[in-house]
Amino acid sequence: QVLSSLGYHVVTFDYRGWGDSIGSPSERGMTYDALHVFDWIKARSGDNPVYIWGHSLGTGVATNLVRRLCERETPPDALILESPFTNIREEARSHPFSIYRYFPGFDWFFLDPITTSGIKFANDENVKYISCSLLILHAEDDPVVPFHLGKKLYNIAATSRSFRDYKVQFVPFHTDLGYRHKYIYRSPELPRILREFLGKSEHEHHH
Repeated sequence: QVLSSLGYHVVTFDYRGWGDSIGSPSERGMTYDALHVFDWIKARSGDNPVYIWGHSLGTGVATNLVRRLCERETPPDALILESPFTNIREEARSHPFSIYRYFPGFDWFFLDPITTSGIKFANDENVKYISCSLLILHAEDDPVVPFHLGKKLYNIAATSRSFRDYKVQFVPFHTDLGYRHKYIYRSPELPRILREFLGKSEHEHHH
C-alpha cells in the first residue's frame, strides 16, 4: 500500500508451496519463478523502470535473480533489500534453531531436512556479480535477521568492483523506532528515502 500510494505498480507472487502456489519450495525453483515473473513484467512495462525488492528470505531470491539478470546483461533499474542476511549459514548461526519455528517462511529450511540440503541463498557472493543501484534497509532491533548481517552485506557490496559505477546505500532504522523485522514500511521517512534513491538511480540509468 505504501508503494502503491507513491505511484508504483507492485507485482508479487507466492513462493512454491505457499499461499496459492503449488509445488514445494527450493532455491532453484524460487529463483526460476522470480526470473519468469521479471521477464513477464519486462515484456509489458515498456520504458518504465523495473525495480526488484526483496525482504528477509526474499533477499536471497532477489540477489539470485539480479545476479542472473546482470550476467545476461538485462539488469533491473535498482535492487532494494530489506532486512537482508549475508548467507543462510551465517543467518542460522546467529540464532538457536528453535527460534525459527516462530517465523513463517524460515521454518521449512530447518524443519524439513530435504530442503535444508544445498540451500545457500548467498547474498554475500551474489553482490559481487551485481551491477545496478543497491539500497539496503535494516532495523537495528531486528530479532530475526541481525542488523550486523545487513551491515556486513553492505560493506561487501560497497567495496565490490561490480558496483563501482552505481550507487550503494545503507539506511539503518534506530532501535527506538521499534520496526524490528517487518515494520520498516511504517517509517514516515520511507517515501523520501525511496524518492531520493530511485530518483538518482533513474538518472544514472538514462544517462
